[in-house]
Amino acid sequence: MSTDYKVKVNGSLDFTLEKSSLSQLDAVEVGVNTFHILHQSKPFSAEIIDSDFLQKTYHIKVNNNSYQVVISNKLDQLITEMGFEKGKSKHINSIKAPMPGLILEISVEVGQSVKENDNLIILSAMKMENSFLSPRDGVIKSIAVKVGDAVDKGQLMIEFE
Repeated sequence: MSTDYKVKVNGSLDFTLEKSSLSQLDAVEVGVNTFHILHQSKPFSAEIIDSDFLQKTYHIKVNNNSYQVVISNKLDQLITEMGFEKGKSKHINSIKAPMPGLILEISVEVGQSVKENDNLIILSAMKMENSFLSPRDGVIKSIAVKVGDAVDKGQLMIEFE
């Protein structure tokens, strides 16, 4: 029988689950995100504390013990095997102008720490203001432009450490 899910608990314990083994689990929802589970005639009390459905991560409590659980299906496993990992920070080290334009605003300074999606710079191009957000968490290494500068397509604007 083929493997349907891989489960990683607390970042170190790996389990392989097949769909058929899940059907043998006797679980009854007794409250909101609270379950009573019988497995091999042993009772367990389980509660889902927090969940991120898109990242397939869950913080659960089983018999008052906390666990971080990541669940991967076959597609997730294939993506990982191909060298791609969803949810991992991007390794973009610079922001370049995608088109010619004029720098209207710079919201960061050299040495400043930024979080993903922080506003970095505003470029006016083709009668539109284009905001550039940080593609990842990081520190600004250099700013190659200043307010009022005209930039060409592909010109370096901001570089990350």
